[in-house]
Amino acid sequence: MADRGLEGMALPLEVRARLAELELELSEGDITQKGYEKKRSKLIGAYLPQPPTNGAAVVRCRLQHGEGAPGRAPRSGNIGVCDVREAAGRERVASTAGNRPLFYFRFGVDQALPPERRAPVTPAPSTRYHRRRSSGSRDERYRSDVHTEAVQAALAKHKERKMAVPMPSKRRSLVVQTSMDAYTPPDTSSGSEDEGSVQGDSQGTPTSSQGSINMEHWISQAIHGSTTSTTSSSSTQSGGSGAAHRLADVMAQTHIENHSAPPDVTTYTSEHPIQVERPQGSTTSRTAPKYGNAELMETGDGVPVSSRVSAKIQQLVNTLKRPKRPPLREFFVDDFEELLEVQQPDPNQPKPEGAQMLAMRGEQLGVVTNWPPSLEAALQRWGTISPKAPCLTTMDTNGKPLYILTYGKLWTRSMKVAYNILHKLGTKQEPMVRPGDRVALVFPNNDPAASMVAFYGCLLAEVVPVPIEVPLTRKDAGSQQIGFLLGSCGVTVALTSDACHKGLPKSPTGEIPQFKGWPKLLWFVTESKHLSKPPRDWFPHIKDANNDTAYIEYKTCKDGSVLGVTVTRIALLTHCQALTQACGYTEAETIVNVLDFKKDVGLWHGILTSVMNMMHVISIPYSLMKVNPLSWIQKVCQYKAKVACVKSRDMHWALVAHRDQRDINLSSLRMLIVADGANPWSISSCDAFLNVFQSKGLRQEVICPCASSPEALTVAIRRPTDDSNQPPGRGVLSMHGLTYGVIRVDSEEKLSVLTVQDVGLVMPGAIMCAVKPDGIPQLCRTDEIGELCVCAIATGTSYYGLSGMTKNTFEVFPVTSSGAPVGEYPFVRTGLLGFVGPGGLVFVVGKMDGLMVVSGRRHNADDIVATALAVEPMKFVYRGRIAVFSVTVLHDERIVIVAEQRPDSTEEDSFQWMSRVLQAIDSIHQVGVYCLALVPANTLPKTPLGGIHLSETKQLFLEGSLHPCNVLMCPHTCVTNLPKPRQKQPEIGPASVMVGNLVSGKRIAQASGRDLGQIEDNDQARKFLFLSEVLQWRAQTTPDHVLYTLLNCRGTIASSLTCVQLHKRAEKIAVMLMERGHLQDGDHVALVYPPGIDLIAAFYGCLYAGCVPITVRPPHPQNIATTLPTVKMIVEVSRSACLMTTQLICKLLRSREAAAAVDVRAWPPILDTDDLPKKRPAQIYKPSNPDTLAYLDFSVSTTGMLAGVKMSHAATSAFCRSIKLQCELYPSREVAICLDPYCGLGFVLWCLCSVYSGHQSILIPPSELETSPALWLLAVSQYKVRDTFCSYSVMELCTKGLGSQTESLKARGLDLSRVRTCVVVAEERPRIALTQSFSKLFKDLGLHPRAVSTSFGCRVNLAICLQGTSGPDPTTVYVDMRALRHDRVRLVERGSPHSLPLMESGKILPGVRIIIANPETKGPLGDSHLGEIWVHSAHNASGYFTIYGDESLQSDHFNSRLSFGDTQTVWARTGYLGFLRRTELTDANGERHDALYVVGALDEAMELRGMRYHPIDIETSVIRAHKSVTECAVFTWTNLLVVVVELDGSEQEALDLVPLVTNVVLEEHYLVVGVVVVVDIGVIPINSRGEKQRMHLRDGFLADQLDPIYVAYNM
Repeated sequence: MADRGLEGMALPLEVRARLAELELELSEGDITQKGYEKKRSKLIGAYLPQPPTNGAAVVRCRLQHGEGAPGRAPRSGNIGVCDVREAAGRERVASTAGNRPLFYFRFGVDQALPPERRAPVTPAPSTRYHRRRSSGSRDERYRSDVHTEAVQAALAKHKERKMAVPMPSKRRSLVVQTSMDAYTPPDTSSGSEDEGSVQGDSQGTPTSSQGSINMEHWISQAIHGSTTSTTSSSSTQSGGSGAAHRLADVMAQTHIENHSAPPDVTTYTSEHPIQVERPQGSTTSRTAPKYGNAELMETGDGVPVSSRVSAKIQQLVNTLKRPKRPPLREFFVDDFEELLEVQQPDPNQPKPEGAQMLAMRGEQLGVVTNWPPSLEAALQRWGTISPKAPCLTTMDTNGKPLYILTYGKLWTRSMKVAYNILHKLGTKQEPMVRPGDRVALVFPNNDPAASMVAFYGCLLAEVVPVPIEVPLTRKDAGSQQIGFLLGSCGVTVALTSDACHKGLPKSPTGEIPQFKGWPKLLWFVTESKHLSKPPRDWFPHIKDANNDTAYIEYKTCKDGSVLGVTVTRIALLTHCQALTQACGYTEAETIVNVLDFKKDVGLWHGILTSVMNMMHVISIPYSLMKVNPLSWIQKVCQYKAKVACVKSRDMHWALVAHRDQRDINLSSLRMLIVADGANPWSISSCDAFLNVFQSKGLRQEVICPCASSPEALTVAIRRPTDDSNQPPGRGVLSMHGLTYGVIRVDSEEKLSVLTVQDVGLVMPGAIMCAVKPDGIPQLCRTDEIGELCVCAIATGTSYYGLSGMTKNTFEVFPVTSSGAPVGEYPFVRTGLLGFVGPGGLVFVVGKMDGLMVVSGRRHNADDIVATALAVEPMKFVYRGRIAVFSVTVLHDERIVIVAEQRPDSTEEDSFQWMSRVLQAIDSIHQVGVYCLALVPANTLPKTPLGGIHLSETKQLFLEGSLHPCNVLMCPHTCVTNLPKPRQKQPEIGPASVMVGNLVSGKRIAQASGRDLGQIEDNDQARKFLFLSEVLQWRAQTTPDHVLYTLLNCRGTIASSLTCVQLHKRAEKIAVMLMERGHLQDGDHVALVYPPGIDLIAAFYGCLYAGCVPITVRPPHPQNIATTLPTVKMIVEVSRSACLMTTQLICKLLRSREAAAAVDVRAWPPILDTDDLPKKRPAQIYKPSNPDTLAYLDFSVSTTGMLAGVKMSHAATSAFCRSIKLQCELYPSREVAICLDPYCGLGFVLWCLCSVYSGHQSILIPPSELETSPALWLLAVSQYKVRDTFCSYSVMELCTKGLGSQTESLKARGLDLSRVRTCVVVAEERPRIALTQSFSKLFKDLGLHPRAVSTSFGCRVNLAICLQGTSGPDPTTVYVDMRALRHDRVRLVERGSPHSLPLMESGKILPGVRIIIANPETKGPLGDSHLGEIWVHSAHNASGYFTIYGDESLQSDHFNSRLSFGDTQTVWARTGYLGFLRRTELTDANGERHDALYVVGALDEAMELRGMRYHPIDIETSVIRAHKSVTECAVFTWTNLLVVVVELDGSEQEALDLVPLVTNVVLEEHYLVVGVVVVVDIGVIPINSRGEKQRMHLRDGFLADQLDPIYVAYNM
């Protein structure tokens, strides 16, 4: 086969021949795919315009550092390769394949290398790289951020295969949520947790023509100078786009079929997928439909649907059809268990190959004779011999010097503070503070002088200062945790300044309130004017430094908890000495400090080491930096400062603001300490800063990144040198390797690299090693990333009060591979991940706190932040206002990105930005982002210096109170450890039954109620076959016995009927039907009545006339448009010849509103029964045969199907008799009924049972409960009723409406103690949570918990189970939900994981037989096996009533036989899944009791991933997920799970629900939610039985009729 992609190349014949041979070898299996690719790329490598492989790394390195790379500082000198073996001497480093060295360093001159080691570069492209620019000229495109370049290249790659991500739909009110007026620009982060790139000016704006779903501006203006994406400019402008890009050029000319694949030269054969996560197939031919004008589409069922929603869903389906990551091997123990995949290690993952590292020793800490014996001694010395020397200059917000603290003032004031702390707090006998006690220092960031005085005052008084942030409000992010720290340190006194004290929140009495979580504090102001002068003879006791604690530095952990790191006096002094030696500090030097002086580098250099060396510190407060980001540079110039302490953020801000400055001169700086230089992304700020300010006198060797941690203090710092020819070390590492903790020089994938700078050498007097991050602290290999550990005097010694954590962190003994300890002294874990490179240089690649382990690979939060920011820095989100963390969902960490969105970006902009971030992270880190959320500007919790409070943000995300304005979830792409979809097992056949070993000896699951034939009772009504005869008999024998009493909303009797009254009214109605309606016997009559007496009379009137009644719920007067069509449909489908109703409804049916909803001319004749004839019928119709039709029962199922069933006279009588026996109903009994009387058991109880059994029915229309919820229970209490029936909606109304009124109801005399059965009439699985809460709630009113039970009926048999009076109480079992999905029942203990409580659905009625059968094979199943419930009974319905006469369905549902076993009995199939379980209880007749558990309807169940899910289970989980979810319904559409939730809260909370819903369904059901729809309360349709109409909801959603608040399409 001729290779596509090679056609455009001029390949010599012999090469083509060799290629053909290779093809053949591959097809015959003589060579592996890998070998084939290797040989093939070798053959054609020389003919591709790309540097050959052996030079590739060098060229890459050249790109990284050389003049050619876009945005790099042009510098003289070429690149060389430093052979590690020579540079490292004793650290031997295993280099990667092809003996490529591990590190690249920049040298001043090419000649430094022997010629044979000089970088081999192919002649053609090399000229590009050697084009020089004058080193002085300022490059406008100073985006030294290699990363941005890589990101843009990655996105350019994606440009061909545009992701058709459906954009979420949002209600208008949500879109305008962030108004511009209310907007103030947020503070940018103080922590440079993230360094994106700086915006350049040059224009490089490619356009893309084939825009799918409005992503035309895919690579938009924001890319600016990054030439990576613009093929045209790469050759002329810079050549920096790298080999990857030139390949793309080649490919652009060669005609390739699969556009979606990346330009990978090794495999163009389309049989082999290129890279697994890229989709195959041409994506350009099919353009996804645009939003809004969705074209007509076909759904998975082939049904054409036209709507915007379904178009989006289709789009989502198409996106999800694209191949995902390689399928991982599943790992199963037993087919019964649904196990999550265990992540199998990738056999090809890089493994460390180097030798074991050696511990690296820093230089000796040189003892200088005049170094003070303690820091207090230094203060005393300078305070007495040079009291006028300036110590600290503070600035106001205009950048003017506010105050100069001299060494003399510092000494006298701190003495005064010391004296007052010790002698003026408490009483002489009981001082409040004694030496060694902890004291809080609460000073604002703009008052370093007062803080410094207080700090040294504490040191002199020998108390332990704990510097903390000022608590601004009582709810400050993280302030509560700081309170816990103060409490655990036993702090009772807080030192503060006057201004700060005035600014603290006060109670009306002027007291400072206790902050949340804080101990009770005495606030003590340290201003001199408030203090007493120490007596002349008082003098602080100045000792040599010892092991007492000097101060406690607070540290915030990943989870938000705050720990206190104790630093001893000797560690404090030694640290100052080590810094003095490493930084070469001399007396009276000037240092500019921008950092926080309370902790970390700012404290160590700006407060402590400075005093030891009598230096002058110029302190720049954060508030000034916000106003004038250049202030620190101006101060360096103004004071000719030698040293400056900054963070990358400060350099970045200066770059953004420096344009207008002319007279900047930085030549005085000998050292620019970059406090967060260990952050991998600070390198871009350093490079860009150097690039711009080199012309202003800044020298390259001045930039000194350092690495530090609260536990180990300064870990490493780059030493200032005078030698400008010694460039800093750089490592260009493969990001892929790093995720496995392995150092690999980037070789293949040009995009995903991490360039790290060294942070100098180990501190003087310290030993450093790297240990494996988890498990025992074993030394790493030389090419392995580990946690850096330090052994030195100058480190913290413990976490205050936490001995266990202290042991794990401060007392670590690293061991070699043989298990021998490295040294006798303990090491301290620094929390930094990195390695020691050649020449002892320390490299840091991340923090332990930012580590996220996603399916076995380690990713660093900072790296992800940088990639996200590089997509389009500063355009949509604020730099530095972005948080990345992981949440654990389904046993793996999932990455979440939260960013603050600029208020001016549109919906579409943000959404595009989000989808591009996903692609960039996927390309560069090969990891999926689980959730990306954008929040309005300024809403994320801040740390005191303006950074983002990460743990607080994560907390808000998890509890659903982040309130994002945009969310994109990608569970489909991220979650790769779902269980394997189920394969159906073959069923047990007849053979095994004959042998008798069915289901390992279990009995067949069958059960029956009492046998009707054997029950001897004096049932007079048995004499009559027809209900009409029973009524006539009762009217003769007990004419004045009241059968029915109807109550109104006030609980008083609205009307009642005795036997004779009912008989007489029925006669008149019969006359009316015959005379006015001209009906024949057998005609169908629709009865459209409100619940009441009229309905009952009309029913018996029909029987007397020989007509077939159909009860129909009347249309709702307030909602005619939706309710009337159903009435019309039932009337038409039932072929009603006439319609009977009241005068009121008669008018309604002919009203104007009705005419708008249906064709009113098509109604059959309407008879109004308010006006009845006065005469009796000549004769009352008597049916000839009990099997003729008595009435039709029409009902709309939950799946939205209208089904009418035929009830014969025989079935009706049998039904009534069965209920009479089960509930022991006699004429003397009273029963309260609060049900809808239109279908099923509700109709039978309302209209038929009283006539048959003679008991009195107290009728309570459920609609009346909406106005007075207590009506039903008050009636039950008032009439002393023993048996009552209700629906779930009634029970829910009572539970919700009366929850808080039980006391007042008790006072009104409500007493439910006489109730022995309260039955919920339902056609579904019992709602156990509702029945239990109802029982608990009304227990105080005398309701016996055992009284509440449920019934079960369905279309083929209107009542199969009903608790009744005698017999055992209903039982509850707990089943494993995972087994249930596999159609198995596995009983578990209550409270075990994945357990689901199921309640028995009442006792089986007399005369009913049940068997559990397999719905597919129709074979009988064993006890406790899940299958379809089949029923055989005299009161089964005799079939569906349809116009079409669908015979097959009819016979299947009503006349089914088992495929083996008892094949004679005819069964009706209920369509419900359930199981039978023999219990230990005994029935009334002494048999062991069989309990029936209903699990759910077959046609409601959803088949997903080969398993059967019941919507109610998923809905229950979702409702629990967030307090604002009031109701939930789920359905599937084209194999996507759609979750609709009703939100009870502000619309701003809508988007919080999306991640929570997705999480809970994944965790509990192992399902990925496709679409989350957030709607208003009441949108989910519910039928009269209280069941959700999920199919109506689905239709409404697809037709775009729900007016959702938000629709999220999960990727």
